[in-house]
Amino acid sequence: MHQLTRVNQMIKPWKKTGTKPIGDFRIFKIRSDTCINPRTGKEHDFYVLDSVNWVNVIAVTPDQKLVMVQQYRFGSETVELEIPGGMMDPHESDPVATAVRELREETGYEGENARILGRIHSNPAILSNTTFTVLIENCRLKHGVEFDHGEDLSTQLMPVSEIPKLVADGKIGHSLVVVALYHFDLWLRGIKKPAT
Repeated sequence: MHQLTRVNQMIKPWKKTGTKPIGDFRIFKIRSDTCINPRTGKEHDFYVLDSVNWVNVIAVTPDQKLVMVQQYRFGSETVELEIPGGMMDPHESDPVATAVRELREETGYEGENARILGRIHSNPAILSNTTFTVLIENCRLKHGVEFDHGEDLSTQLMPVSEIPKLVADGKIGHSLVVVALYHFDLWLRGIKKPAT
């Protein structure tokens, strides 16, 4: 029998009664959590991917272009147009410092006034980490690139004014990049304030 939609009811957290490591795969670990459904009182097992936090970089040049990169993505088997970004190293605790490092390594660009523009749960259904959006202004090419051994990127400068159409046309398809660009759009419209 189907239940009618529950409207305006407070959803309670599920109590975790146990956790068990499943595997360590370098860039993430998998664990199994046993939790009790507060509505039914029954236990269920859920799989969670633990990963370090991630950063996405909104790097704006003085002439209002975004520093973007193209790279091959193995999950989708596609070449994606994205903004620079990456994983915070285990010893890193400051997303802004990580963003500055990632921008320099991936593109050779540096800028000014770096600050957090937004933060989201990367995918709260299965991931435990946070993705930070960091805004860096007045970016200029200052260095050569320093790719990791598993990276192959091409830098692209895209006018800020063209970004909404690129998203609308499906030319930018990475969900976390689209979220970062939305934070940027809110900032441009004066709705979103960067963290101080």
